[in-house]
Amino acid sequence: MATDDLQLRDASAVLEKAADENFPVAPFFLPRAWRDDVMAVYGYARLVDDIGDGDLAPGGADARHLGVDPEAAEDRLLLLDAFEADLHRVFDSTPRHPLLRALQPTVRRCGLTPEPFLGLIAANRQDQLVARYETYDDLLAYCELSANPVGRLVLGITGTETPERVRRSDAVCTALQIVEHLQDVAEDLGQGRIYLPAEDMKRFHVQERDLAAPTAGASVRALVAYEAERARCLLNEGTPLVGSVHGRLKVLLAGFVAGGRAAVSAIAVAGYDVLPGPPKPTKLRLLREVGAVLRGEG
Repeated sequence: MATDDLQLRDASAVLEKAADENFPVAPFFLPRAWRDDVMAVYGYARLVDDIGDGDLAPGGADARHLGVDPEAAEDRLLLLDAFEADLHRVFDSTPRHPLLRALQPTVRRCGLTPEPFLGLIAANRQDQLVARYETYDDLLAYCELSANPVGRLVLGITGTETPERVRRSDAVCTALQIVEHLQDVAEDLGQGRIYLPAEDMKRFHVQERDLAAPTAGASVRALVAYEAERARCLLNEGTPLVGSVHGRLKVLLAGFVAGGRAAVSAIAVAGYDVLPGPPKPTKLRLLREVGAVLRGEG
């Protein structure tokens, strides 16, 4: 791998971002092949999000890898178009970007299809064009692109995909996305985006200016509590996915569900005041939630 590849987007950089997630991305107990495949998919998903958020490393190397003039690297839609073109090369030739080259063996070994990868690109395109969501159903449609493909890819990597498992996985992934939105209300607002449904903001008498306050007032807290309960119900809907598999995969999926539960609990412990910064669960709380999920406790 070239030096600029190592500097800009090496494995340690991906792992550092993985450590910030609410759930364990590719824990040590997984078989090595699964870990490598999950991290390849995670690297792809992170790069797509970094393009969509304008959070690429300085210097323009990612743009050059994708055949885009570094001077045009601020054009996120242009970069996403180039990235999609490079994704198609994963399936029919040789991709240009090193993270996509790293993804190619996983795609071939696991027989993955382009659809979930394209969904993640579509979600980031939508982020450039849509900054507000009128209804909860609108938000769910966004999560279908931004979150659910990741769970489907995990099922594909592990060879456990069935229609019922996909349905349960979608519920868990959507819940995790909603929880992340709740944790990041202030950060998203700083980027001009609000993922709280406008109809719910009206119901709880919350104005956009209320989300820019240093701490949340009673109305914002009530709104966050309402959305957190929705996420909790989705997690409960998806939890039977854990009991449908066995072995190490069961522990991994329990970690995903437990991460969501622990994050919802952290939001509650913060009194639903998410504006000072993202409420994060402790490792002890996460471990306790993993145990509860594995024991089948609600």
